[in-house]
Parts: sequence; C-alpha cells; structure tokens
Amino acid sequence: MTHRPARLVRVALAALLAGLATAAQAQTEIQWWHSMGGALGQKLNALADKFNASQKDYKVVPVYKGSYPESLTATIAAYRAGKAPHIVQVFEVGTATMMAAGQAIVPVAKVMADAKEPFNPKSYLPAVAGYYTDRNGNMLSFPFNSSTVVLYVNRDAFKKAGLDPDKAPKTWKELNAFALQLKVRGQECAYTSGWPSWMHIENFSAWHNVPMGTRQNGMLGLDTKFVFNSPLHVRHLTMLGQMAKRGAFTYAGRTNQAEAKFASGECAMLTSSTGAQANFRQNAKFDWSVNFIPYHDDVKGAPQNSIIGGASLWVMGGHKPAEYKGVARFFSFLSRPEIQMEWHTGTGYVPITMAAYEMTRKSGFYDKNPGADIAVKQLTYKPPTENSKGLRFGNFVQGREVIEEEMEAVFAGKKDAKTALDDAVRRGNEILRKFEAANKGR
Repeated sequence: MTHRPARLVRVALAALLAGLATAAQAQTEIQWWHSMGGALGQKLNALADKFNASQKDYKVVPVYKGSYPESLTATIAAYRAGKAPHIVQVFEVGTATMMAAGQAIVPVAKVMADAKEPFNPKSYLPAVAGYYTDRNGNMLSFPFNSSTVVLYVNRDAFKKAGLDPDKAPKTWKELNAFALQLKVRGQECAYTSGWPSWMHIENFSAWHNVPMGTRQNGMLGLDTKFVFNSPLHVRHLTMLGQMAKRGAFTYAGRTNQAEAKFASGECAMLTSSTGAQANFRQNAKFDWSVNFIPYHDDVKGAPQNSIIGGASLWVMGGHKPAEYKGVARFFSFLSRPEIQMEWHTGTGYVPITMAAYEMTRKSGFYDKNPGADIAVKQLTYKPPTENSKGLRFGNFVQGREVIEEEMEAVFAGKKDAKTALDDAVRRGNEILRKFEAANKGR
C-alpha cells in the first residue's frame, strides 16, 4: 500500500507522455524549400514560426536550398526521386517551366478549393495575380515575395556632390547627367544595377509599353518570339555602354551583387529590387531614398507600369490530402492583411493584397517611411497593357542568361548594342523553339 502513490504517479506520467507522443504524431509536417538568406531568411523563418505557434495541427519547416536556380534544380531532382517538398519558392522567370510540369505540380486554386479555404484571386494586386494565373483565370501558384525594380539614391552622396537629394533623376537623361557629376565630384561608383536583364530589358520594356516578345510576351502561348532588339532597346543599351566607358555606370554582376555596393556607400545610385530594403535598413550607414525608375521622356505613353519579380510558392504533387490541407491553411495565413503588412514593412516586398496595402497606408507607415509605397504605385501606375502585364517565356532562366551575356559584351566594349541585342534575340528564340518542341500538346 505504501507504494501505491508512486505507482499512480508513474501511471499518470506514462499517460502524459503517451498523450504528448500522440499529439506530436498528429502534427502534419509541411516542407517549404526556399532561396532566402540573410535578413530576408530571418523574416521568412519568423513567418513560419508565427504560423506554427498559431495552431497545433501543422508544422511548416523552412529549408534554405541555395539560389533560385539551385533550388529549382534540387526540386526537380527530388520530385523524380519521390521526395519533393510540399512547397517550393520559384522565381518569376521559372513560371512557364513550372506550368509545363504537368502532374508534378498542383495548382494553388485546386489546393485551396479542395481544402475549402477562402480564396479569391481578385483580392490580390492585378499585376501580381495576373503573372501566376492561366488563361482560364485559375491561379497556379501562390504570390509570396513579389517585388519590382526601383531606383535607390544615396542622399548623403547627392549632397556631397552638390545635387539636390530631394530631386532624384526622373529620366535616363537626368540619371546620366547626375552620374557624371557624381563621378567628377569623387564618387567611386555613380550608378549600378542589380538584375540587369530584369531592369534594363524586362521592366524597361513594360515601363515604356513596348513588347519584349510577341503573343503578349508569351502569355498567349508557346509560339512567342523575342523582339527586344527594337530601336528603343538598342538606344538604351547604347547609352549604358557609353556610361560604362565613361565610368558613370559600374557593372556589378547578373544578380543582386550591386546591392552590396550601394549598401556600403560605394555606389550613389542603384536600380534593383524593392526587396533589398530589409538589407539596407539593417546595414546602410547613410540616408537613402526609394524612387520611380527613370524613363525616356520622348517615348509616347511612358511611363506605363513596371512588372513584378521575386517569386511565388508552387505546390508539388505526390503528397497526401491531409498534407495539402496544411498547405492551404498556411496560404490562408500568409494572405491575412496583418501578416502581409508585417512582411511588406519588414522586407520591402509588395503587399500582395489591396487589403494589406490599405492597412499599411492607414497605419501611417508610408508617412513615416517616404518611398515605401513606391513599388505598389509603380506597379499600378497605369492599367496593365499587353506589353506590361508580365512575361511567360519557356526556359527563361537560360534566356535571361543569354541576354545578360550579350549585355556584358556591350559593357566591356566588345560589341555594339545592336549586334548584342540581335544576337540575344536570335539565341533566345532558339531556346524558345526547343521549349516549344518539348512541351507541345500540354
């Protein structure tokens, strides 16, 4: 009898442990592969942690898989091996490739409908939703870190060079003149650009309402052709080549290497992603501003609207229905205005819903942080046209590499702009034809 209390304690403890084990087993794990490191990776992990703490049925596990191309390659290999993640973050130029993946992906519209989660594509910014929607209006992937290109200005560097920091260049002619003045006044790097193809070909085309490719930039089908060797494109790339020769433009690399040059104070002006703001807020030791990207003011109708970059979340096939319910629940969580506001204000990425934008505006964030709403204003500056609602080119990861290789030849003085763009269009069209042949009938 004296051992009965101890026995009861053991029984109670065993029951408690069994209950905890059952609860742990009941929690469904959702693998989320992504490509965000540094400050952005920290913000992404915080989102997953907040979702996990908000409920007990599901656990989202973020896994960093390297750069966007590396992550995409790893996902394809994992799917073939029957070990694909539930969710993968794919950059916008991989959209056509993912669309052609057949049963390897599950459209987000289906995931949400099957789980009976509220989902209205019209709630999302048109410039964002349209990029990831098929011809029947079904959203294929979930918008996540949507960005656009903006112009950053080091206000301290402008003051030092005798320029008005409140007057960022509005046109490319002004930017060229400002860059030369900065250079003369001792600025080591006057102007640089991240993601050169995205800025100077893709967004440049949309901003000036000229086509980059036929068939509404590939939105209407696989039989599209590149046409970004127009006189306007040649003129713009010629200008950049001349700026590079004079030292007014510093080429930094094909991705976001230029952002580090701006954050350190080395470069005074930068065109790059709105998503760079998290890094600048954390690391820049000077006063800086966010502004509209420049335009050529003699082009009729310019500026039009910029297009998005960044990435969306694709749902991979081959998983259990219960797991897809967890994915849907997570996407509903990400769509909440307060969550989108937190992501937007913390990273600089665009709030994907109008409700989140309005909530942010009413909070006074834009009043306290001038320029933080530039991305939304730029994306919605005018209603999108056939030339400015986005791109859908097959194997555009390779296509963009071709464009950047030819641009590099101009910056290095090895080719003139017309020859380089003619070569880029020819080589790019060869890539499109291979993709079309491989995916006909899908």
